[in-house]
Amino acid sequence: MDHSAVLALYDRDMREGAQPDGPGARIERSERVVRQVASAQGWNGVVWSRLDEASADAAIAEQIARFSALGHEFEWKLYGHDVPVDLGRRLGAAGFTAEPEETLMIGEVADLTMDADPPEGIRLLAVTDPAGVDLVADVHEKAFGTDSSRLRHQLLARLREDPDTVLSVVALDGDTPVSAARMELVPGTRFAGLWGGGTVEGWRGRGIYRALVAHRARAAVARGYRYLQVDASGQSRPILERLGFQPLTTTTPYVYVP
Repeated sequence: MDHSAVLALYDRDMREGAQPDGPGARIERSERVVRQVASAQGWNGVVWSRLDEASADAAIAEQIARFSALGHEFEWKLYGHDVPVDLGRRLGAAGFTAEPEETLMIGEVADLTMDADPPEGIRLLAVTDPAGVDLVADVHEKAFGTDSSRLRHQLLARLREDPDTVLSVVALDGDTPVSAARMELVPGTRFAGLWGGGTVEGWRGRGIYRALVAHRARAAVARGYRYLQVDASGQSRPILERLGFQPLTTTTPYVYVP
């Protein structure tokens, strides 16, 4: 993989050319910033910027004013190759809080290992209705220890209004959900994104996460996508590297609460 070329394509198609990530969201573009504005239950934030030392502080202040007027918490998604090089420091000085850094990993589907099956006794269930969404949300809360109300709202809305842009799957031990993940499909691009992969404690280390990645990779191939993208934690990065994903840069969420 040509890392520079793929990263440039990702920036162009997925960031500068970003599409709304669900019903009710919209993309607002200016010469220097691309942001998504959604409801309070959706994802609000800056996905791309073209700034320099002279323009950065004014652009940051503009985003704070825009989202504060709406009363929305928002995220500035900062990538390791974004400029100016001290943009993270400037965001911190403006009142943003940095969350843990992740690694942007991309795999070309033709080169990925896709023969990983779930362990014995585990079955994979496609999520197609509110009952399935509840299973995903249940896993999310247990695996990550966070509230899943926003995830539940977004998945229900997409299944209802735009089902071809999301694929969710839950791993079950009998009727008990033990792992879940989703794939977001971006029409008109070569990229599909892997999100929300999490396994309940006690079931980790058995190959379920790996099986869910392979399951979604096969689905991406069937739908004609060339690349899979993941914002990988330190825990999932080694697994993804063994499956054929490659690290391209870092990404850090900077969160601002009005």
